[in-house]
Amino acid sequence: VQLQASGGGLVPSGGSLRLSCAASGRTFSNYVMGWSRQAPGKEREFVAAITSSGRYTTYADSVKGRFTISRDDAKNTVHLQMMSLKPEDTATYYCAAYGSTTTYMRATPGGYNYWGQGTQVTVSS
Repeated sequence: VQLQASGGGLVPSGGSLRLSCAASGRTFSNYVMGWSRQAPGKEREFVAAITSSGRYTTYADSVKGRFTISRDDAKNTVHLQMMSLKPEDTATYYCAAYGSTTTYMRATPGGYNYWGQGTQVTVSS
């Protein structure tokens, strides 16, 4: 599956952004979708994931309550709504996927097989 992320930008602290990831190539509804991020000089870290059914989600503690992941299977798209952004959220955000229709979601970047190109999010203080 091919993934194309978009929606990044520069926002002030406390602001909001909505990232999108368009998927193509295979049956989108058979994939767990996730977002990870990587700040300069740091390892890539898991942010959020959603099951193939869209019924279940999981989040990193650092974004819980501020970020919401959702998917639109009719449009083969997954979104990450980010609110109350903080300077420490500054990173390149990547969408990712792996094939699974179970309710379990991998919460480490290494568990994902397919990756998009990344979109930059910068939060100014």
